[in-house]
Amino acid sequence: MNDYLVKALAYNGYIRAYATRTTETVSEAQRRHQSWRTASAALGRTLTAGVMMGAMLKGNEKLTIKIDGGGPVGPILVDCNAKGEVRGYVTNPQVDFEANEHGKLDVRRAVGTDGMLSVVKDLGLRDFFSGQVPLVSGELGEDFTYYFATSEQIPSSVGVGVLVNPDDSILAAGGFIIQVMPGTEDTIISKLEENLKNIPPISKLIEKGLTPEAILDELFGKENVKVIETMPVKFQCTCSKERFADAIVGLGTKEIHDMIEEDGQAEAHCHFCNEKYLFTKEELEELLEQAK
Repeated sequence: MNDYLVKALAYNGYIRAYATRTTETVSEAQRRHQSWRTASAALGRTLTAGVMMGAMLKGNEKLTIKIDGGGPVGPILVDCNAKGEVRGYVTNPQVDFEANEHGKLDVRRAVGTDGMLSVVKDLGLRDFFSGQVPLVSGELGEDFTYYFATSEQIPSSVGVGVLVNPDDSILAAGGFIIQVMPGTEDTIISKLEENLKNIPPISKLIEKGLTPEAILDELFGKENVKVIETMPVKFQCTCSKERFADAIVGLGTKEIHDMIEEDGQAEAHCHFCNEKYLFTKEELEELLEQAK
């Protein structure tokens, strides 16, 4: 099954819901960054939340999530857009610990709780929205829930999960975001809270083969869900050799001349996808001419 996301309404439009499978997307990130189990879980949860938050955008809008909790994985950075495309990295990908007291990957210890979750939305036309909240858990699902309630004033529940195999490969990943619209009756909220208490971890549902639609059916009951849209999801970086070439030209003639004289070549590295681009002496000389 390929990764995809579902947008839906539940209980006659009183609830807005998103659910996604991100197993292949998180697998691609793990492969590119060679991340270890706990770091993969932290990055994968952030990528999954990013995919769903991106689905709330329109057109060419995009957003950047930064999580910096002071833990050993260091800052996590994720970019996403309205088309289901996401990219991201964790500063220290080779981090892993023994399971926590619940027998699960100790994401809280890896991320830390002494720091912030920040979201910057690029809405085009130089219009930016920025929101920042302190980390309340380090497990990330609760932190994104707190972000929506505090920064965007939308009562929400965010579930994100990643299961990692002993060989560091990704077994299952996915998530949901549920948002309560103004005027929702207390009986609906109570029923939803009860369902959220009883539902198994999202990563376990994905592992069992449940689709995003089936996850929403579990949460609300099939008769209460109306799917509005589905979209494919994938790890997609925006870097290219041409973009790095433009950046080198922007450094100016002295910098490019020094690269040619000192190293005879240059290597550019994209943090988001771990791709490397080599510029030979001849290519640098062409860029030097452009810079002139």
